[in-house]
Amino acid sequence: MIVKEALLKEANKLSNLALSSKATWNYSEEFILACKEDLTITQQYMKDNYVYVLEENQELIGFFSFQRKEVDSLDFLYLDPAYKGKGYGRILWESVVQKAVELNIKSFTIDSDPNAKGYYIKMGAKLIGETPSTVFKNRLLPLFRYDVQIESV
Repeated sequence: MIVKEALLKEANKLSNLALSSKATWNYSEEFILACKEDLTITQQYMKDNYVYVLEENQELIGFFSFQRKEVDSLDFLYLDPAYKGKGYGRILWESVVQKAVELNIKSFTIDSDPNAKGYYIKMGAKLIGETPSTVFKNRLLPLFRYDVQIESV
């Protein structure tokens, strides 16, 4: 299993994975379509941010991205639905933390889907509040912070 920087030509594949992963939460088709723009990974997005893929035998398992701003954020974290519930979520998270260390990110925020709240808590993120949805008015999303523990060597 490897983690590598995403290639620009993978933008559509990543967008499709994000949509199919989001759809596993039993949202309506209308809801998923409304989220499509926010879940689209463009080549410009990939040039402006840090986007990584998790692969096994050259098969895409999941991906994540960091936005570096005043407050760093984990912007995307999606796992192919075929790999959910099989331990790959933890592997993906370990990859997130490793890349955060490499990028010298001390902490980052996460705007979470409400259905992923338990996952982030299990991975050690702290719920710090709520943030408005960029897709639906009056919908609040859990807001997390994760403090990266840099292991002494």
